[in-house]
Amino acid sequence: MTTDLTGISVFLAVAETRSFRAAAERLGVTRSAVSQTIRRMEDRLGVALVQRTTRSVSLTEAGERLHRRVAPAVAEVGLALDATRDREAEPTGRLRLAVSSIAERFIAGPLLAGFIQAHPGLQLDVTVTDEEFDIVAEGYDAGVRLGEVIEQDMIAVPVSGDQRQMVVAAPSYLERFGAPQHPSELPRHRCIGWRPSPRVAPYRWEFEENGREFDVAVSPRITTNDMWLMLRTACAGGGLTFGMEETFRPYLQRGELVALLEAFCPPFPGFFLYFADRRNLAPKLRALIDHVRYRADRV
Repeated sequence: MTTDLTGISVFLAVAETRSFRAAAERLGVTRSAVSQTIRRMEDRLGVALVQRTTRSVSLTEAGERLHRRVAPAVAEVGLALDATRDREAEPTGRLRLAVSSIAERFIAGPLLAGFIQAHPGLQLDVTVTDEEFDIVAEGYDAGVRLGEVIEQDMIAVPVSGDQRQMVVAAPSYLERFGAPQHPSELPRHRCIGWRPSPRVAPYRWEFEENGREFDVAVSPRITTNDMWLMLRTACAGGGLTFGMEETFRPYLQRGELVALLEAFCPPFPGFFLYFADRRNLAPKLRALIDHVRYRADRV
């Protein structure tokens, strides 16, 4: 099948704006042209991509899948073109980032240390936070979050592969209380939970069984916004905790923690560097994107 790049551009505009009119304005074409392009694309694929009502536009399940796969690739093409236009500008100034505390590979140290070493004219200002807010309104150049929580109108570039959350506990805890065999047993265990701030309810632990997603409210005995406190308490036998496999991996390899309920913990799309617009991209942000991509190719 011939790739319809025009159709993909129109589809992405509709997916990101959730409006045929707004997509037409963004692309500089008529609303009718947008509607016809989407209809031709659906006819060619043999599946509905967009649900239309008199009041709203939303994506079908097939449309959501297509958007998740295509948007990062198109963003990569745009970034490559931007980089080709302006390779000579040496990045300078301060680059402000808002980064999730669980983006382990991004904040582990080597990636950021290598970036600063490669660009001595830059100062990096990183706020590690799990609160959701408008990075543009707060003056940040970019953020790093899980793809599922990034707003549709942002440009997103992958900074990790697929991720997986899992339940873990120390051998000493399991010797005393045993291991749960199903997520439904978790409320009967001592759990160490997480929440991004005191104003938010503790995070519900998410699982999947036979293709059905569900979550469990574990009523944690300890709740915190600090992953390192969760880790240390779990390693000390204080209870079960839940987080990213990437974060737990060194502790699992050393035998300090044991993975539980793995059959109910499928992988999902990982972390993305996201920002508001790729047009006239600042050299300092382009430098970070190039650095992230360079390291990703070597992992």
